Amino acid sequence: MARGDDIEERLIDFAVMVIAVCEKMPETRAGRHVAGQLVRSGTSPAPQYGEARGAESRRDFVHKLRICLKELNESRIWLEIAKRSNMAPLPKLQPVLTECDELCRIISASIQTATARTPN
Repeated sequence: MARGDDIEERLIDFAVMVIAVCEKMPETRAGRHVAGQLVRSGTSPAPQYGEARGAESRRDFVHKLRICLKELNESRIWLEIAKRSNMAPLPKLQPVLTECDELCRIISASIQTATARTPN
């Protein structure tokens, strides 16, 4: 397994979990809106991370990781909105929220590490 494959796999699994949660949301105006926003932000980090792994420079790598983190942060907020408005059952939402938080910490640490190694 190449370096970073485990994180990429977790991000893909996260996207699949987000899709499953979105499929269970109500077919109301609000439910469709939150599901649409969440499916966009929740499926974006995996390909963004893939792009970062193929970055042309450390600066490009950090930039793409920041986009990945931004999408994870947005997903966390949409998941919290879904939770507080009871749009999806908590047993389905909580593991996704937990994984999102863990992925945010991992990507943030990667950004800090890569930034610390970047010469000014």
